[in-house]
Formats: sequence, structure tokens, C-alpha cells
Amino acid sequence: MSTSGSAAVGDPLVLRGTVIGSPIGKIHDGVVVADGEKISWVGSAADYVASAPVVVIPERTDTVIMPGLIDVHSHGAAGAGFPNTDADGASRAAAHHCEHGTTGMLASLVSAPRADLVRQATMLADLVERGELLGIHLEGPFINGVRCGAQDPAAIVPGDPDLLEAVCDAARGTVRSMTLAPETENFEELLAIMRHRNIVPSFGHTDADAATTSARIDAAVHGDWAGQISATHLFNGMPPLHHRSPGPVAACLAAAARGEMVVELIADGVHLAPETVSMVFDAVGPDQIALVSDSMAAAGMDDGDYQLGALDVTVADGVARLATTDGSSGAIAGGTARLLDVLRSTVLDGGVALEDAVAAATRSPARLLGLGDLIGSLAVGCRADIVVTDRQLRPGRVLLGGKAAGKEKSWKS
Repeated sequence: MSTSGSAAVGDPLVLRGTVIGSPIGKIHDGVVVADGEKISWVGSAADYVASAPVVVIPERTDTVIMPGLIDVHSHGAAGAGFPNTDADGASRAAAHHCEHGTTGMLASLVSAPRADLVRQATMLADLVERGELLGIHLEGPFINGVRCGAQDPAAIVPGDPDLLEAVCDAARGTVRSMTLAPETENFEELLAIMRHRNIVPSFGHTDADAATTSARIDAAVHGDWAGQISATHLFNGMPPLHHRSPGPVAACLAAAARGEMVVELIADGVHLAPETVSMVFDAVGPDQIALVSDSMAAAGMDDGDYQLGALDVTVADGVARLATTDGSSGAIAGGTARLLDVLRSTVLDGGVALEDAVAAATRSPARLLGLGDLIGSLAVGCRADIVVTDRQLRPGRVLLGGKAAGKEKSWKS
């Protein structure tokens, strides 16, 4: 085995550094071994050396080794938006995220006419079946127009079970999550379809009060639902928390504190204040939080003009907003950060412990999707999806199934 951490073809790959995200917790001087597509050994460097009569490992470094990140809410990157692009563009967007540490992701669509949703779902299903995506996330169209954010109001419709079935059929079983407003019509029938198709219900883009939201959460959790439910980008796309009108934010936080819901946080420094992010971690814990990017086509790109679904978006100073003609500030239209950028902001700006932030970007979303035994952890037997960063959480090396994803980056540049 090489002391540099590289390996000949067929040899195990040995990585050494501070290990975050293993079943035994943080390992200050740890070793992770990738043997083919799987992780075959995780533990301290001392234990690794003692595990065999003759073993050579890399020198100790200041690197951080963590599981590959999992983003359950992303609309694209590298100039390509999943709701707008073709298969080549969608592959480019997924590859960009992977090269920057997101080894598993859902492709998020937005509210659109039936024919568009069917076409987009059909195209993205091919990428899921090729292993480039974990699945599809439908953000709408059964949401509240009052809280539509950067979605086309003309494409928002009341809950339509036939439409949901048609999109799911087109997606060939690859829809993994759906955002819907708790107050949408035919909620129970929609929930039954999602149960049958193993789709995670995610409550968001809602104007519901706390009582309505709590009732819908109760219907999902205490029915015959076998998995978890989530809240789509908590705080964004819903009424603000008020002490006499708590709204959906309070209902979702309470459900998360009970272990009934995972709340998404776009902790990119734009959508949420760092203090809000740290408050949620303190209130509900990392196992009930999924850090997300909500990234759109401009992620990894320069400022300029882009699209999100049918709407025009202008990115200035790295912030995406709906384009306006009167000089006013349009609604925030997705993010331009990758999930590792979100993780960095959570830790460095929000003051959240690295172990907690990593859990919310790996273990929690993996469990939400029912994939906790396969990905999201540096555990023996899991897929060797691994991210190596420096102490400032800048990416240096990304492995997907034990193979390099993109070029190794130098922190000196």
C-alpha cells in the first residue's frame, strides 16, 4: 500500500486524517480503507497498524475525511437547470455537484404544465437508472400560490391525484420526494399515492396555520407511513414564525423535535441567518435536519442571467433572484452554493459542530431516503463515497464508489 494514500489498480485505497461520520464517532487520527466500491475498514491509525503484521499507511495529515454528501434538494448547476435542460445538461449538473463533494443527489423540478413535468421526469429517470442521480424531487405543482417564491404561479394547481400518477409513471419509480402544501386539495389521496410509491412527503410553499400543518403531519406519521417525512426549506416559502401566529414553522420544528420530521435548511448565508441555522440544530439535533443547497443552474457559474423553470433569474454578487423590470429586488430564486459550501457556512459562520453539520449533510438525508445502510456513513460495507477536505472544508478529493470523481484539487492554489 502506498504511503501517499494512492493505490494501484485493484489495491485497497488507504486514506488518513480526521475521520468524521463513522459509526464510532470522530477519530482524530483515523484511517478509512476503500476496497473496490465498498469501505472495508474504519478506525484509528494505531488500530490499523496493529491489525496486521506488516502494514504501511500514509503519513498523518490535517485533512478531514467524511462521507460523500447527499443533497435532497437541487435544481441544477454548471449552467444547466434540471427543469430546463436536456439529458446532457442534467448529467453535467450532476457531475459538477459530485466533483464538489455531493456524491448523491435528487434532481428537483418545479411547478410546470403536465406535459413538461412528464417530459422532464422521463428524461431524468434515465439518469437515475444510470446511477447519476438518486432520484427525482417534485417541488410542486400542488403548492400555495401565495407562497410560491420563485415558481410560476400559472403552473400551480390544486392537488390532482391523476397528475401525480402520470408524472410518477413517466418517472418509472424514480420519484423519491414531493413538496406539497398541507392545505392543498385531495391531500389524503395524494398521501396514499406517495405511500404506495414510497415517495417522501415534504411540506412546504404553504400558507397553512400551525393547526392545519400539525394535522397533516399527524396524518402522515400516524397512518401507515413506513418512512420519514420532511419540511421543504424550513422558513423559506412559508409565513414567518410569530409568537401569536406560529404557523407551519412551529409545527414543523415541534414534529422534528419529536423525531417525526426532517427539516431542510438552506444554510448558505443567503436564505437563512447563521443564528437561525444554529438555533435549529440546538432545538432538534442533526438527525432531524437535512442541509440542502436548493442550487439552480448558476451554481459554479459567474453572475448573469439564467432560468428556473419558466422564470427568468438574475444572479448578482452570487445571489439568484427573479428578474424584474422595475428595478425592485425579486424573490430569491434558489441557491448558487454547492452542498459542501453550505456545510462550510454551517460550521464556520453558524458555529455548528463539524460532526453535527456532517451528519445533517450525509446520515440524515440518507435515512430520509431509506438508504442509510448503503450511503451517508463511513461504515464498513457502505459504498465508498468519500470526501477529503482541508481544515477550512475546501474540497481536495472526492471518491464515488471508490473511484475518483473529477480531478484532485490543491489547497495551495
